[in-house]
Order: sequence, then structure tokens, then C-alpha cells
Amino acid sequence: MNSTKFLFLHKQITGWRRWLSKCLLLLASLFIISMQPASAGLNNDLYDGNIFVVYAGNGSLVPPRQTLAQALAEHKPIFLAFYLDDSSDSKRYAISISRVQEFYGRVAEIMPINVDSIPLKQTYNPTETGYYYSGGVPQVVVFNKSGEVVLNKKGQVPFEEIDDQFRKIFDLVPRTKTETETAQLKRRAFNEFSSELAK
Repeated sequence: MNSTKFLFLHKQITGWRRWLSKCLLLLASLFIISMQPASAGLNNDLYDGNIFVVYAGNGSLVPPRQTLAQALAEHKPIFLAFYLDDSSDSKRYAISISRVQEFYGRVAEIMPINVDSIPLKQTYNPTETGYYYSGGVPQVVVFNKSGEVVLNKKGQVPFEEIDDQFRKIFDLVPRTKTETETAQLKRRAFNEFSSELAK
């Protein structure tokens, strides 16, 4: 009689286990099916990685090579660009920041600053990036060799406006009429950038 009861109890426990495992499998399947795909992109404020790698094909911009205090001490022209990785405006502006580095990266300090990395303080001194941040992204600040601010603007500041300031700093001739017309900046596909690195 004991073996009959044991077999009966074993069948019931096994039945419950099977039923429970099927329910768990069904719940896991429903969870996986209901998950939303990643939908970050150029025109939304969702995080999808380093904006300079993803949208400008240039991962060399972050982190900056020097602090603002170091660059000011060396009397180099400086280009500060405040941004957020999860801002659509910053994502669209990443190619312009990369273009500034392309033209002036060897002679000026190009410093993209993620505003999330600025320490929260009551006051900043003029050698700290927080001193120049005015609460919006993107924002660009250009310093001349003496450390004076010659451009401080929020929004999609055209490359030509930044270029004009650097031309004055380096005593270069102004752009010609054909150079004044804005050329459309084309983004490289992420895979194109990766394949160039593999060469």
C-alpha cells in the first residue's frame, strides 16, 4: 500500500512540476515577445552610445586630451563644445564638432564636454568648464590664445561662424565667397567608420 501511495503522490508532484514549468515558459515567452526594440536614433533623446563615434565617425574627441586649466596655461586657442549623449540636438551637431577638429585639431585644443560630467558646485572659477556652461546643449565657446572668450553661443552654431573666429585668432585670410556657402555635411555610416579602422 505504501508503494501505491508513493506512486500516486509522485505522479501528482510530477504533474504539478510540468504544469508550473509550462506556465513559467509561457510567461518568459510573453515577456520576450513584448519587449520593445531599441529605438534610439538621431532624432530622439534616447541614449545610444558615444555620439561622436555613432554620428560623426570620430571617437578620438572624447575624452578631451587636457583640462581647460591646462589648455589655458599653454596659451592655446580652445574650442569647448558642451553636449549630452542623449540629446537629439547634440547628436545632430556632433558632425560639426568633428569638422572643427578636422580643421583645427592640431593647432587648437578641441574639448567636447558632456554636461553630465560637470561637477555641481555653487561657483566655478574661470579655469573650470562649469564657469562657461549656460544651461543648454549644444553650446560652443571659443577662446583666443590669451584665454579670452571670442564666441559663446547655444544651439546649432554653423561651422563657418566658428571658422571665422579661428581665422581671426590665427590671422588667416577670410573665406572666399564660394567658401562662405555652407557645404552639406554628410555623416558616415557606423560600419563604414569601423571598416576604415580595420585597414
